[in-house]
This record gives sequence, C-alpha cells and structure tokens, in this order.
Amino acid sequence: MSQERITTLLTEKRSYLPPEHGKSSAWICGQEEYDALCRRALDDPSDFWGARASQLIHWFKRWDKVLDADEQRHKYRWFTGAKLNASFNCIDRHLISGRRNKAALIWQGEDEMDVRCYTYQMLYTEVCRMAHALSSLHIRKGDHVALYMPMIPELVIAMLACARIGAIHTAIFSGYAEGGVRSRIHDSKARVVITADAAVRAGKFKPLKANLDPILEKCPSVAHVVVVRRAGLDNVTMQPNRDIWWHDLIDDFTLNADFPCEPMDANDTLFLLHTSGSTGKPTGIMHSTGGYLTYAAHTTQWCFDMRDDDVYWCTADMGWITGHTYGVYGPLALGATTMMFEGVPTWPKPDRYWRIVENFRVNILYTAPTVIRSLMRLGEAWAERYDLRSLRILGSVGEPINPEAWSWYHKNIGGGELPIVDTWWQTETGGAMISPMPYATKLKPGSAAKPLPGIDAAVMGSGGRDGEEDGGSGHLVIRKPWPGMMLGVFNDEEKYQSYFSRFGCYESGDGAQVDADGYFWILGRIDDSINVSGHRLSTAEIEAVLAACPEVGEAAVVPMPHRLKGEAIYAYVVTRDEVPWSEDLRKKLRDTVRRDIGALASPEYIQFVEAMPKTTSGKIIRRMLRKIAGDTYEDLGDTTALADPQVLETIIIGHQNILQGQHETATAAGDEPASEGKEAAPGA
Repeated sequence: MSQERITTLLTEKRSYLPPEHGKSSAWICGQEEYDALCRRALDDPSDFWGARASQLIHWFKRWDKVLDADEQRHKYRWFTGAKLNASFNCIDRHLISGRRNKAALIWQGEDEMDVRCYTYQMLYTEVCRMAHALSSLHIRKGDHVALYMPMIPELVIAMLACARIGAIHTAIFSGYAEGGVRSRIHDSKARVVITADAAVRAGKFKPLKANLDPILEKCPSVAHVVVVRRAGLDNVTMQPNRDIWWHDLIDDFTLNADFPCEPMDANDTLFLLHTSGSTGKPTGIMHSTGGYLTYAAHTTQWCFDMRDDDVYWCTADMGWITGHTYGVYGPLALGATTMMFEGVPTWPKPDRYWRIVENFRVNILYTAPTVIRSLMRLGEAWAERYDLRSLRILGSVGEPINPEAWSWYHKNIGGGELPIVDTWWQTETGGAMISPMPYATKLKPGSAAKPLPGIDAAVMGSGGRDGEEDGGSGHLVIRKPWPGMMLGVFNDEEKYQSYFSRFGCYESGDGAQVDADGYFWILGRIDDSINVSGHRLSTAEIEAVLAACPEVGEAAVVPMPHRLKGEAIYAYVVTRDEVPWSEDLRKKLRDTVRRDIGALASPEYIQFVEAMPKTTSGKIIRRMLRKIAGDTYEDLGDTTALADPQVLETIIIGHQNILQGQHETATAAGDEPASEGKEAAPGA
C-alpha cells in the first residue's frame, strides 16, 4: 500500500453538525468559542488552568504556582503549595450548596429489583463511617488500601473514605484471578484489602474472598481484610484477628458519623492504578490529588456538557481508570447524579442497557465500542422497545470506534440526532485528551475529532518529524503537560522515563493520522501495526473494513511471523448471529480488504471464533491474540483479566486446526503453506 493512499478511515466522508437544540445553554456552544479557548489555553496555560481550578475545585489553601516543571527529568507538579481533599470536593461541599438531598449515586444490581440510591447526605454518612473504620485499623495518610471488589456502592464509598483520610487506594478489577490480584496487592504493599464474599455476574456467583485467601499468603504487608456481604454466601472463611465483616466494622460508628477530611497537598498521591502492558506485567500509575481532580471535573463538564439535573451513566467498571474519572471523581466533583451498574449488557436479555436508560431517565451514556458492536450484532429491535428520549449525549471510550458501529449507535440509540463524544485517552493521562465538544464540534464517524483546549497533541514520524512529513500518520504525542497527567510510575522511574525517551515529550504508544480539517483518527497501538514486506499497515484500519461487512460482528487483526514478508496479517472474526462460517465468506472478506485497502492488507489467515478474549468490561485483550497467532501459547502474560478463560483454549485449538489444514494442503500440492491469495483451510 503506497504512503499516498488515504486510509480506509480517512475515506469516511460523512459528517454531522452539532445539534441546535441545547446549544444555547451548553458550556461550549460553538466552534468559535472552542477555537478561542484553545488559543487561550496554549498561549497562557497557567492562566487557563488556574482559572479552571478556581472554578471547579474547593481549595483549603490556594497554590503558590500553577505548574512547577522540571523539563530535564520530565517531572511536572501542578498547583504546588495548594491544599485540598478529594472526598470533600466530591461530597461535603455539596451539602452546603443545595444538593444535600439530591441523588449522588444510583446503583442497579444485577437483579432488577436490587436498587439503591444515595443522596449526597447519605453518601457523606457512609463515607465518614468507613473513614472511621479504616482509622480504627490504623490506616493513616500515605498508607495503601487495595479494593478487590465488585461493582457495588461499597466500592465507591471505600474509594472516597480512603481519599478522606489521605490513604492511597488501589482498585483491583474483580475479574482478575490469582496472578493479577497478587501482583497488584504485592506491588502496592497494601496494609488493608477490602473485598466481598462474591461478585454476581450473569446469574452466577464468583467467589472473591475465597480467591483472596491463598493470594494473601504471599502478600505479607496485609494486616486486615474487610469483607462486604454481597452474595450472602454461607461458607465464607474468616481468619481471626485479620478478617472482619464490613457491616460489623462500620456498626461501631453509627452514632458518630462525622470524620474530618485530611488536608492533602495537591501533589500527594490520590490513587494507584495498574495497567497491563504488552508483556502483561502491571505498571502502577500514580495520580495526584489536585491536578487529577481538576482535570477529571474539567473534562467531565466540557466533554459531556454536564448539567446539574443530569443523570449520567458511565458503564465502565470502577477497577479501570474510566470508572475512576468518569464514574466517581468527575461527576461527583460536579455534584451530578452518577449511575452504577453491576451486571452485563446482554443478561438476562440484550435489552438490559436500554431498560436502565428508560427506568432511570439517563441523559448521558458513556460506553465502549466493543459493547456497541456486541449489541449491534443482536439487532436494533432490542433498543426499539424502549423510550430512549431522555438521552441527549452519547459517549464512546476504550478503543477506536469503527464508522459502522458509530453510525449504528448514532442512528439506533441517538435517533440520528444526538452527538457522540468519541474520546481518546489513557490511564496515564487521567482524563480525555482528544474529543468532540457535543454542541461545538462537527462529528465524523470514527474520528475522535480534535484535542481539548489546553492539550497540545501532535502526530510524529519515527524520526521525530511532524507526521505530515511521513505521510500524515505516526506516533501520537502530547507536547505540553496537562493537570491530569500521571505523577509517575510506582517504584519504577525507568518505566516512567520511557514515556518521554523517544520524542522528549509524552509518547502515548498509539498511532494516529490527522486529516485536512485537523481531525485525529486513532489507528490503535503502534505495536499493533503490521509491517508486511516493509509496508506498515494499521490493524485498526483493516479491522474497520472487516467490521463494515454485514456478516461480521467483530474483528481483531494482529501480526504473525512470516519467513518471507517479516510479518503477515492474521484476522480473528466473530460473525453475526445465523451467519455460517465458510470458505466463501473467508474469500469475500479477503477480497473486501484487497479492494478497500490493497493486496498487501489482505489477511494471510482468517480464523472464525465464537468470541474474543475480553475483560469483563468488554475490552479485547489483543496481546493474547498476537501470541496465539505467533504460536507462543506458553507465554500469554497476565491472563487473569479474562472474563471467560475458556475462550482462549477454543481459539488456540482453532488456530492449530487452521495451520494444520494449511500445511496439509500445501504438502499435497508440493508447495509452501498458503500465502496471500490462497485460501485457508476450514478451522475454528
């Protein structure tokens, strides 16, 4: 494929103007205002960010300096000298601003009748009780508390209680198994772990406390385990002098439900959250109190045009950064009503999300492209049964969204009118970096639009030049600091510096392309690109073409070693319901990619699979697919994030069948195994 060829994503010609209805009352109500804010933020960042911090956050003590930058060591400290508390900003200040009896948190359990609602006053009481409880366990400012919990209100209460006393919380996704949990507890040196007897998922119980007990034998830092009775299991083993039930612990503080907030320095660590890199080794990302909270509130307000009467639902698990920023800290800092859901979108039926939207009159829905594609596969009839007119803004997060899924979301959930806020950001950035403004930005299906005011994003070629010199695509970098950026990597300075080593500014690891209008098109991880015979191809680009085929529900494209080309293209495809797997379909998919991108992009192998390996939040774990395609089954890295571990075994068997079929076909023909243009044998 020549470098001059415009990628498939950039051939997307559709665009949509922001809606007129609601524009006059929006926080950013037009392109001119957006452009003016961008100029101001880049011309005088200290003035811009200082003003936003003053508008959005309550400070016990104002800062001495907005930004203290050590460019040589890439250390950036925001609002130095300032004092604040995140729990105070998310709860206390709303009690005196007229929101005392407003719903702060609405929780929908997996059982439809299992609903809890906390006003800001009620949330304050519960957080203070838990702060007392943690203090009684001798947890103090700077101590680490691990939260290995399902999606229940106690998780939010625990996060805010830690913030209240100055403890650093480390949320651990409840879908992790032994290795993922142990590494995170051990790395953080947590003194207390808060968990539950079990998580409830798709009508089944997943034991958490029972999983935790053998793990803690290798985590000597843990002195206490607090257990929430979620599922009501009868056979929970409680170790004397270490384990205590949540309800027993907080009952001692029923009558004394006030606990003062610990004044925190703006650059004290608020939380530690681990990411899994391509090797599967968790990286502990630290976020500050002042800069992170400012950025969380700032992006929540502008990206989602958050209004005081909105019911806002971010579907992400609180174990991920999206759940932290846009499920807890951002909306609660603004005094909004935030939704929390324990279940999955397709259980007991594929209408679960739409039932929740109708039942609670949700105004803003923020979910992942994988969820959208999975619901799209099942058809729009599930959504048509419900009144979705309360929605006014839709959001997308977690990975690039292909234009077909964007269009389905826009048409069938948004009625062809609602703006879609397609956000690009990472655990390390703390909040959205590139995103449309819902009432100011023209929308292009599949594009994350433009950088937010104050974000200096660019695309750089491998040699450090502007991406335009290398054909318009390259490494997505951020050239100037922003308040939400990570403080550092816990106990790993070398890893932190690696983010800045190539270009001298923050390198995201993602590839991107910028079109003539300045819109960013995210191409996925740079290490997910494929170098076929010296031509670097974007996996996201190929995936977008495959996903646009009517027979395809999901597609994931990865590289595999090839003795002639260096790398070849391996595609995993989930077909839509009732679509049979066949050689004719394989040929059609190859021909479609060949036609839309070029012969070099045509997949060497196409493996049909029942499902992709995903986290419980719905994100495809592509590093595992890469290793399977490369026949490195014994080193899949951290597999504990998988929602369904059996998926891997099925995919591996299917992969082996495909390779065996290719080998037998080639041997019979006296030829090498099939390369581009030859059909793969049936498999998987």
